[in-house]
Amino acid sequence: MTVTKVLTWCESLLECDFKKKLLICFFCQVFYKEASVKQVDVPTLSGSFGILPAHVPTLQVLKPGVVTVIDEEGGQTKYFVSSGSVTVNADSSVQLLAEEAAVLENLDVTAAKANLDKANAALSTATDEVERAEALISVEANEAIIKALE
Repeated sequence: MTVTKVLTWCESLLECDFKKKLLICFFCQVFYKEASVKQVDVPTLSGSFGILPAHVPTLQVLKPGVVTVIDEEGGQTKYFVSSGSVTVNADSSVQLLAEEAAVLENLDVTAAKANLDKANAALSTATDEVERAEALISVEANEAIIKALE
């Protein structure tokens, strides 16, 4: 996965009432539907946190990192997200909208390192604010991928 620029918002979401259903969709791909989970861990700009039943309502901005879904049996599935938002509602439902996401095990650390080198090169040759912003986004996302995989 190469993250080189901000994509338009997809109508993807994560909905979770922690009782009977979990639906996870990132970038128009469904990962879970009607599944029961114990916890969802998310990386945000104000720090990473776990979402459990009866979590206090909150709205947070996602930062590049790993979203971990813990199922009823304690099994974990990890997804890398580039950015987005997460909303926890009073009824314990959760909406997670991600710009880009992938199952963590499908990512390649060698490719991420090569992409990081390209992003740093693009950053050093950026001629305007848009090019600089795109390069910084790519640097941040690829650094997070490398950290998650090592």
